[in-house]
Amino acid sequence: MSKTPNPNSFSKGTDLAVIILYFTMIAIGILCIFMVEYTSTGSLSNSLIGGKNSYSKQIYFAIFCTFIGIFILLLDSKVFTAFANILYGGGILLMLATFVIGKNINGSNSWIPIAGGFNLQPAELCKIFTALLLAKFIAKPETDFTKIKSQLIAVGMIALPAALSIMQHEMGLALVYSAFIFAMYREGLPPVILIVVLSFAILVIATLLMDPSLLSLMLTIIAGIFILFLIKRFKRNKFKILLVIGIWGICFGTVKFAVPYIFNNVFECYQSTRIYSMIGKEYDCSQNKKSAATAIKKKGKKPDDYNVKQSKIAIGSGGFWGRGFLKGTQTRGKYVPEQNTDFIFTSLGEAFGFVGTASFLLLYLFFLFRLIRIAERQRSTFSRVYAYSVVGIFFFHIAVNISMTIGLFPVVGIPLPLISYGGSSLLTFTILVFILLRLDADRQMVIR
Repeated sequence: MSKTPNPNSFSKGTDLAVIILYFTMIAIGILCIFMVEYTSTGSLSNSLIGGKNSYSKQIYFAIFCTFIGIFILLLDSKVFTAFANILYGGGILLMLATFVIGKNINGSNSWIPIAGGFNLQPAELCKIFTALLLAKFIAKPETDFTKIKSQLIAVGMIALPAALSIMQHEMGLALVYSAFIFAMYREGLPPVILIVVLSFAILVIATLLMDPSLLSLMLTIIAGIFILFLIKRFKRNKFKILLVIGIWGICFGTVKFAVPYIFNNVFECYQSTRIYSMIGKEYDCSQNKKSAATAIKKKGKKPDDYNVKQSKIAIGSGGFWGRGFLKGTQTRGKYVPEQNTDFIFTSLGEAFGFVGTASFLLLYLFFLFRLIRIAERQRSTFSRVYAYSVVGIFFFHIAVNISMTIGLFPVVGIPLPLISYGGSSLLTFTILVFILLRLDADRQMVIR
């Protein structure tokens, strides 16, 4: 007879490699923040424990998160399924509360002020609750995830917090929720959906790169050639002809109407400008209805692609070997905005160059592969879905943040996991990792 796992003996079965990588990356993050903010005036020891600067606060955040991680490892694994619905509902209520008692920080009304001058961002925590609820839903015996109904319910769970994030002007956090597609694809989401999503993304990019009228004409010619081919080959198969016409109609409408409307009426001017600058083009803010009154730039105002340009300069100045510890001219000179949060990667690139950043990315890669290995050895569907949700969230944050700093993705304002400064961000990633470690320690159990 198998012995029931003791939830209190958390050291047995816990993946130590992940824990080591977790603390290594937190240490790197504190080092990067230190390189950005440290000044030689005053005592080093006092600045580290004083709690008056970002790297000192991050140390305290890390200590607090360590205790939270230990607490999670002491819990019974079944508690995560038992409270998944309550936690998700509570997270949604907290996100709704930001519209009433929220604090506006950098144009985002997604923060709730708490004691001691700290602020909580419910949208960050809601990623954890969404992952737990999605895992619980898919793990139910009555859920057949190959059915459209189950897939739509799962999408609804994910779309609700994403929509609230958009309403809070947190486009970056809203995009993170798309990372749950990794878990859904692993559990049976048809590959054709991924193909459709990728094709739509390519169509949008093509619309921005080309003249919409020319692209519409090209799509019409291609659709006409397909229809003529189908008429000759399948004279009686009207369904395929209607399918081609339907696809053409969707593409034509996207190019001529949907994309221009979204960029000129839904997005703010700075959002459209950042996306256009990513592909090397300029956006005319006079076309933007939401920013028509402020389309004329004020004297001395920095351009919308200023952050990315300074980020590229900082990373490029690091060269192959880097300028060295505390020797960066761009990051130390405060030329890069938000350099201890969204653009923290620049401090690493300037100080340690290509060699340092490549080594850092290999560390992240090993961390992700380790999480995938943990996901694949789970016996429980709940644990596997949750694990792949964690993998998706980490991968999305890493890929988008780094691509953002080197100009390959628009600036959407999401942190680099375990590296960027911020208590809410560090707490969220800590809880994500340690819940996974707790589930993995009990991987011989079938959790529903």
